[in-house]
Amino acid sequence: MEGESESEGYSLVVRKPCFGLPTACPSCLPLYLYLRFANIPFLLDFNLVFPDSDQIPYVESGDYVAYNNEKGGLIERLKEDSIIDLDSELYSVPEWISTKAMLTSWLADAIMYELWVGSDGSSAQIIYCSDLPWPMGKVLFVKQMRSVKQKLGITKDNAEQKEEEIYRKASIAYGALSTRLGDQNFFFENRPSSLDAIFSGQALIILQALPETSVLRSKLLEHGNLVRYAERVKTDFVDTGPSYSAPHFHAEPSSSNPKKGPRQSSKPKSKPKREKTKEEKTFKRRAKYFLATQLVAVLLFLTLMGRPDDSEVELDDDDEGYIND
Repeated sequence: MEGESESEGYSLVVRKPCFGLPTACPSCLPLYLYLRFANIPFLLDFNLVFPDSDQIPYVESGDYVAYNNEKGGLIERLKEDSIIDLDSELYSVPEWISTKAMLTSWLADAIMYELWVGSDGSSAQIIYCSDLPWPMGKVLFVKQMRSVKQKLGITKDNAEQKEEEIYRKASIAYGALSTRLGDQNFFFENRPSSLDAIFSGQALIILQALPETSVLRSKLLEHGNLVRYAERVKTDFVDTGPSYSAPHFHAEPSSSNPKKGPRQSSKPKSKPKREKTKEEKTFKRRAKYFLATQLVAVLLFLTLMGRPDDSEVELDDDDEGYIND
């Protein structure tokens, strides 16, 4: 399979480019950098259909498709399938394991909190919802914001305590990472690993997508070596071409072979039929029902908004503010 994939070429499907980055999605940009660190040629494609899908990002090559919601994430899936493993010599290093765990928990929670809860939500709306018609985008945003609050265990009663805890852990994490990096080019053994891809992806989004009033951004800026490291990674590994202003629409995992070089047209070419995998069939079913389910959500939203006396519907003050914007 590995030889076949290499002959076909890879395509990485992510959320759209914005904020001067090939993608500002915290799940997608680390995957982009992971492939760049590995020096693997790939085409970058964009999916605008499922802003709330946990399958994005995903990698395609011929008949091979790997989704982000499989086997611990897309990076781990690529390792397990013997396609790309930048960490093969680091698994026995305890500090590497604990540092990566800190990135994927404390800092991942912090950036998720800032995007959806701890800010005015404008960055998240641009990254995830701006291609959806109003009020569908608003409904999806509020739905996702509530989902994040639930995942982080945030309620009206503990909101301030949770916020303090999130930022305290982020400060500890940045301090530890700054000490670990020092003046090295990468965090471990002077070569890139998945840890470098995850951190630099998160850091670039924080620096470029979050507003200047962001608490998380200010905490990152306290560590000059981390900021310089992220900027160097952007200079050396991130393409910032004009093509990012007009992303290619990608509705589902392609069954065609990725072609080499930049795409000149978004029109599909004729291609031989092949049997779709179970994952692709599931993805396609979601495509058929996406607009219908979102339309139902919009109608429900409009119905509830038209019933101000309904005491059974409870919205947080913040949620009401987002809805009424």
